[in-house]
Amino acid sequence: MALRHTSLRRLRAFEAVARLGSFSRAAAELHLTQPAVSMQLRQLEQEIGLPLVEQMGRRLDVTPAGREIVDCARAVAARLREAEEAIAELQGRGGGELAISTVSTAKYHVPMLLAEFRRRHPNVQVRLSVSNREAVVRDLAENTIDLAIMGTPPRRLDTTAVAFAKHPIAIIAAPGHPLARRKRVALARLGGETFLIRERGSGTRSAMERFFSARRFRPRETIEMSSNETIKQAVMAGMGVRFLSLHTVALELQAKRLFVLHVDGTPVMRAWHVIHRERKRLSPVAQAFKAFLIERGAKAIAQALE
Repeated sequence: MALRHTSLRRLRAFEAVARLGSFSRAAAELHLTQPAVSMQLRQLEQEIGLPLVEQMGRRLDVTPAGREIVDCARAVAARLREAEEAIAELQGRGGGELAISTVSTAKYHVPMLLAEFRRRHPNVQVRLSVSNREAVVRDLAENTIDLAIMGTPPRRLDTTAVAFAKHPIAIIAAPGHPLARRKRVALARLGGETFLIRERGSGTRSAMERFFSARRFRPRETIEMSSNETIKQAVMAGMGVRFLSLHTVALELQAKRLFVLHVDGTPVMRAWHVIHRERKRLSPVAQAFKAFLIERGAKAIAQALE
């Protein structure tokens, strides 16, 4: 095997095929033709002496050897980017790329934080991915990002996590709900309610399930929806109530289109964390953004919610 002589072009092409599961999508992302991507993969397989992918009908599966090469390709790409950013810092350009992955609940304040950061570092290029918790953890595991912003740090992954802001979660309802203006509500009073919940893999859903389990509470009915925006509209329409991050409904609460139910034990106070792999060498721009979140994140979020 002569992998040490392979080209970055081949590694980049194979990583795109493995990640996207398609030669055509990889070609589109890399601005190449599909035959060119196929040729890069064939040459890489010849150098290694093992197949890297298997075509199963329309599905493209990565072989064990392929998974090793994917990890290698991502590590090489990350190290090259770190070197480029370090050199840019030494040259005084202060630029570089910042790759962030965040849970969907944080999308209401992360863009604001990034905008303030870029006002201080205008040459920084940002790549932001918004997904559910499982997808963000996968981004961390695959080392395709610099930093993740989420609630509870993943347990089965070696990470460094720093809390930078409080994250209150409560039960919200429509303005016409009979308990909307009560000063105190026992959780048991909501036993007959329909709860609108996110899909499995959502951090807010996990927090809700832990809260209910600790109090041996079970709602009468649940309806699963995949979007916080859809859930907010459904709550406003009176379809049910929702255990939801207060950071996602600040405008609706101010406009009195939604109300917080003052349920015993709520709001559940959690924290936002900035997270990266434990042994990851953060680029200068990633270090700067992490420091910015720790120093300014809580105040910036609080000001946006006033």
